[in-house]
Amino acid sequence: MTLQLGQPAPDFEADTTMGPIRFHDWLGQSWGVLFSHPKDFTPVCTTELGEVARLRPEFERRGVKVIGLSVDDVTSHRGWAGDIEETQGTPLNFPLIGDPDRKISDMYGMIHPDASDTLTVRSVFIIDPNKKVRLILTYPASCGRNFQEILRAIDSLQLTDQYSVATPVNWQEGQDVIIVPSLVDEDEIRAKFPKGYKALKPYLRVTPQPNR
Repeated sequence: MTLQLGQPAPDFEADTTMGPIRFHDWLGQSWGVLFSHPKDFTPVCTTELGEVARLRPEFERRGVKVIGLSVDDVTSHRGWAGDIEETQGTPLNFPLIGDPDRKISDMYGMIHPDASDTLTVRSVFIIDPNKKVRLILTYPASCGRNFQEILRAIDSLQLTDQYSVATPVNWQEGQDVIIVPSLVDEDEIRAKFPKGYKALKPYLRVTPQPNR
């Protein structure tokens, strides 16, 4: 199965390090980040899980729940959690899904035969409160993820859902944004963007971030 942006995130039941869940019920009305790991007791994954544990307050501030997945079982995960706390200086403070039968990994397209027929690549799925997949990132097993970029993408998604804007290259929270090209009525533009805008080109109109 190949998930596309805008499609519903598949629901599933699973055992996790924090008990059994049904994914959609666990998400509730929150945004969610589901991210996979090739297997337990691997070095890059250990650093990633520690980083997400440290960043949990940043995800919570944005109304986002985070959940990991690895293809080993929960008993193995719990043993790994001790290594994560020891080496990364923080306990594993969010659920880690056990997926020893690869059911969820296959459901989300996390198994890439060209990379491995048994291990997941480093997949990231950002899911909105309507349970729609809004962003997919896929890394090779050798490349650790940048979770600051994932937070930046969440900021962009949440902002652009609320206002008629897009975010430009390398955008960071608080920087100028772009008025979407489909918005052409000047009265509506003035009402939506009272701080005004600068037209660099007719299709490229820059305005201060509207909620700042």
